[in-house]
Amino acid sequence: MPHPNPEYIREIIEMVNKSPFPNHMAMTLRSIELDTSVIELNTSRCHLQAYGIVHGGVLATLIDTATFWSVFMRIPEDAGLVNIDLKLNYLKPVDKGVLTAEGRAIRSGNSISYAESKVRDENGELVAHGTSTLMTLPGKGLATNSSKFLNVQPQAAL
Repeated sequence: MPHPNPEYIREIIEMVNKSPFPNHMAMTLRSIELDTSVIELNTSRCHLQAYGIVHGGVLATLIDTATFWSVFMRIPEDAGLVNIDLKLNYLKPVDKGVLTAEGRAIRSGNSISYAESKVRDENGELVAHGTSTLMTLPGKGLATNSSKFLNVQPQAAL
């Protein structure tokens, strides 16, 4: 099994957290591992719709983002990724606090991957669930200074 390079992960997290859309949404990529990711969003007035609850588009964005990053470590280093299908269910209204989206890759393929995400409020209650189909885009990789995976050297025979 490949071993992710912590320096690469640190670079990706830093790059994502400094990019315009996550900043606009006030969401943060907290972690990426093989097949999982965690996104956090501290809700504020700008996330609320007219009824005073978090807009469904905010929850959809969390699900979209968490599923994307849960699949990311399985795609080739020189490839990108795009969501081609997003399905979700809103399970409970939320009006404030920190929302956490945990993404989990269900199937990672050469060209198509499938993932799910659960969004929980700061009390750990499930507020939304969704799934995403993602397509790998060859030649659209992110420019980083580190390799995605550590080179694993075989152990010497004793």
